[in-house]
Amino acid sequence: MGELIEYGQLFIGGAMADPAGRDTIDVVSPHTERVIGRVPHAGFEDVDRAVAAARASFDSGVWAGRPLAERIDVVTRIKDGIAARHEELARTISAENGSPYSWSVLAQALGAMMVWDCAIGVARDIPYEERRGGVLGPLVVRREPVGVVAAVAPWNVPQFVAAAKLAPALLAGCSVVLKPSPETPLDAYLLAEIVTAAGLPEGVLSILPAGPETGEYLVGHPGVDKVSFTGSVAAGKRVMEVAARHLTRVTLELGGKSAAVVLPDADLDAAVAGIVPSAWMNNGQACVAQTRILAPRVHYDELAERFAAAAGALVVGDPLDPATQVGPLVAERQRRRSLDYIALGRREGAKVLAGGGRPAGLDTGWYVEPTLFGDVDNTMRIAREEIFGPVICLLPYDTEEEAVRIADDSDYGLSGSVWTADVEHGLDIARRVRTGTYSVNTFSLDMLGPFGGYKNSGLGREFGPEGFAEYQEHKMIHLPAGQGESPEEPAGAPAGHGEG
Repeated sequence: MGELIEYGQLFIGGAMADPAGRDTIDVVSPHTERVIGRVPHAGFEDVDRAVAAARASFDSGVWAGRPLAERIDVVTRIKDGIAARHEELARTISAENGSPYSWSVLAQALGAMMVWDCAIGVARDIPYEERRGGVLGPLVVRREPVGVVAAVAPWNVPQFVAAAKLAPALLAGCSVVLKPSPETPLDAYLLAEIVTAAGLPEGVLSILPAGPETGEYLVGHPGVDKVSFTGSVAAGKRVMEVAARHLTRVTLELGGKSAAVVLPDADLDAAVAGIVPSAWMNNGQACVAQTRILAPRVHYDELAERFAAAAGALVVGDPLDPATQVGPLVAERQRRRSLDYIALGRREGAKVLAGGGRPAGLDTGWYVEPTLFGDVDNTMRIAREEIFGPVICLLPYDTEEEAVRIADDSDYGLSGSVWTADVEHGLDIARRVRTGTYSVNTFSLDMLGPFGGYKNSGLGREFGPEGFAEYQEHKMIHLPAGQGESPEEPAGAPAGHGEG
């Protein structure tokens, strides 16, 4: 991306509009440290305009009142537009945040397309209105769109997370104000072009790149009915506090410090091959990354050697080079954070088995070597705090009970995995660890199942019918006793908000 990419307007209510202020955001390449893009910085007045447009579109029924089939047609065109432009989206995101291009194609772009596609399938199967037999007579239970949604997306997987929020919200009939991160606003403009071409009605979607102050104003806006936020624990707590002023509903997808448990009977070749990409994925900037690897002491030395060799073999470099496996961190502050934690780990007594500094030959850019610490105790800060960089901890354990205790001994509970020769036994381990998603002999994130966290990893769920329900209200309607259809005779939803 050689030439400066500039946008002079904001996408408000489905159309490009001049911003209220003159503040701008410079998008800086994490590889070259040069400005590659510039967009307006949305302010409070822009939020007011966007929320007003969303409220007007929702209350008018221009979108929520459409039959589900028509909403699915528009969202399908959005999905197809993302698929058609997935390489452009992947290149843009890699240039903005440093994701390796090969990973961006699969996870950033095609992954986002899959989120849209899976949400369409879920929307078709949701019972929008059903009849039940109540204690006092027949009941009609309706699912209706929650209203105006404020969706706040992070910089690490901007299109994937935007899709996780926008797809179910739009399919449910909601209107949305999306706030992309100031580090990654350029791909959001591509999304604006895609939704416009898909025929999304006026007012239904606004996209406002901005920093935390504007984000706080958005989530605290009295015209917002629902907030969906992805980010840090500290920011999530602030979102919840601000949203509580108006009892605004919140979904929070926050951090993680997930453990990959290698059992003594595991195929070590398969375990190493499976854990390495899930530990250092997206340059370590992934909330679901397997950042604690638990190794049985009987195999500890062998696993330490294997993981260290694998970390040292990862190709580090220009994120737009298809051969790159680990790119730069998104900003200088993130590079400094990782290096500070590496220094802390050394002071805490952990041993650097691989990496530990800036990669040789990469003097420009916010690079940190893929780093592996050995001899880590779970009480160390490097094992307890989310680093959000390419820094992984290897922890020994003696018994399976100790491994489960260590995996569960965390303020987080977002993801995890277990590696074993006995899949059913692995399933038993998965049941015992308090975390929102878990994998046996693999690492995956399925868009048809619920994704979210226990403990400090968040509130609510995304994906699947559980995530779809986050954008709906449930209404109970009583009918006179002895009248109405029986529970065995379902009725179709009438025209109006949330028609199924």
